[in-house]
Amino acid sequence: MTRDEIVAFSAQRLEGFNRHDAVMLAAQHAPDSVVESPFAGGVAVGREAIERVHRAFFTAFGTVRFEQEMLLIDGDKTAHLVHVHGTHSGEIMGVPPTGRPFSISLVSLCELRDGLIVQEQRVYDFTGMLLQVGALKAKPI
Repeated sequence: MTRDEIVAFSAQRLEGFNRHDAVMLAAQHAPDSVVESPFAGGVAVGREAIERVHRAFFTAFGTVRFEQEMLLIDGDKTAHLVHVHGTHSGEIMGVPPTGRPFSISLVSLCELRDGLIVQEQRVYDFTGMLLQVGALKAKPI
């Protein structure tokens, strides 16, 4: 993919996240793509599993919005820095919705091949997000 094609692909991806379009987002991955993410419970392999992860996330956080802060491109690899914010409006890890907001930064590292994502690693403070929405409790120091 050219740099311009990667920029357009990334813009479509951001739009898909903000439309909560799990099908479209999964279709941007190769059939045997691997996604590493705390929300996936570690690793999701294949479009069907990746789509399930997206659906679960959008169900848990029905108002979630993604704002791209930076996109770095190095050949067939990308790094996205994205601000993610929303409200806990659906069950997550057996915890009913709390209605509490969250705001985190997320880095998505992707490897592209033939116009599709073949591997993605999502790096973010999952524990901090769960604390913000009240799905985890922490004792003050």
